[in-house]
Amino acid sequence: MSSPTTSAHPDREVRYASRGSSYYDVILAVFCVVLVVSNIAATKAIEFGSGSLSLGPVQVWPVISDGGAVLFPLAYILGDVMSEVYGFKAARRAILVGFGTALMTFATFLVVMALPGASFYENQDAFESVVWSGLQIVGASMVAYLVGQFLNSWVLVRMKAHSAEPGLFRRLAGSTGVGEAADTFIFCAIAASAIGIREPGQFINYFVVGFLFKCAVELLVMPLTMLVIRMLKDREPTYWA
Repeated sequence: MSSPTTSAHPDREVRYASRGSSYYDVILAVFCVVLVVSNIAATKAIEFGSGSLSLGPVQVWPVISDGGAVLFPLAYILGDVMSEVYGFKAARRAILVGFGTALMTFATFLVVMALPGASFYENQDAFESVVWSGLQIVGASMVAYLVGQFLNSWVLVRMKAHSAEPGLFRRLAGSTGVGEAADTFIFCAIAASAIGIREPGQFINYFVVGFLFKCAVELLVMPLTMLVIRMLKDREPTYWA
């Protein structure tokens, strides 16, 4: 890494900040918490609406999702921030650390499940049900997460290498679309049976709703994401890639 420098044409250069900063540490910590909480929340299936409406084999109503959708879009927002500000290596480190924390969480749940319950504890069956379904959720999430996050980061960094600093909105939107499509499809394909989805029409509903919802959330908060990115770039010493 070269030292911070200046350029006569800063918009034509690709700039990144060092990951050895307090800002990066905070973003990494929040990123890991979001991933762990989302995996636990995803063990609950969610349905919006009553009645039933189908177009051919596809169930379009009610809307089917899972609890992970509440918070998980934030993981991609933070991934975009890290990729744009700190570069692919920093984003890769965060992805792998998040992977490790999620595995540690459910390894702990397995150990706790195997320990003898107190004589007055009446929720062992419920706990085991959540943990066992959670293992399938975690497996789905980890595979989807690794593929989706790496694609998201790689696409963003490649687009930045082509356009340099301009074109931030295009980079964020493009990388989000690619990463979320891969992530959502892989997750839904593996996790659907764990939350009770059996029919092909329900699966299509689950995948499409999940993908559109996550992308919509990220597009909705994109002005804030861009503001955070610009603030970090102003505060962090940067180097030319």
